[in-house]
Amino acid sequence: MNIQQPKILIVDDHRLLLNGTISLVSERYPDALVLSAQTAHSALAEVAQHSPDLVIVDLSIPQTAETTAQIENGLGLLSQLMKNYPHLNLMVQSSNIKALIRLMPEIDAHQGGFTIVDKSSSVETFLTRMDWSIQGLTHTKDIQGDLEVKPEWLEVLRLAFEEGLQDKAIASTMYKSERMIRHYWSKIQDALEIYPEEGKNIRALTQIRAREKGLID
Repeated sequence: MNIQQPKILIVDDHRLLLNGTISLVSERYPDALVLSAQTAHSALAEVAQHSPDLVIVDLSIPQTAETTAQIENGLGLLSQLMKNYPHLNLMVQSSNIKALIRLMPEIDAHQGGFTIVDKSSSVETFLTRMDWSIQGLTHTKDIQGDLEVKPEWLEVLRLAFEEGLQDKAIASTMYKSERMIRHYWSKIQDALEIYPEEGKNIRALTQIRAREKGLID
């Protein structure tokens, strides 16, 4: 790859921020082919068509032009890109970087560059992380926490706190026994270091801590 003439795709649904990022990238790499997408669906199409050297992704994006922006869409896009293009260089530019903890096993296994920058970071930090990623380097220490994240735990949290389901309904939805769901809660709370304490609602504390750690929105 000629790093002086890369193909870079920027995914962001906020036009003002998108244009600002395009401007920064173009100044850094004047000969680059800079592409853009505003939805997860169009981003996948751009990657398939152009095989970019780097994809810069905001997490809070719509799935299609007709839907609203959600963090889950950006996480889903990243997951699919890492699965389909294991050597693709990726950079996350977002105000919600802690949500990336949900993808840590996939990020750790990814063979391409992977860097993270908060949208509140300086221009120099953005440019440095972009350079690192396009060189195939990894910088993920900004992700808060070192939790062991299992997909079934995330599903329990999502069904309970985003869908409002009780354990019986969670068990039915996940095709598990209620006993297994209770086991999942125990494991989740242990990972979050939440234990029974007189006068406190352990389920409410779990919701608060899970949100702080980026496990739920």
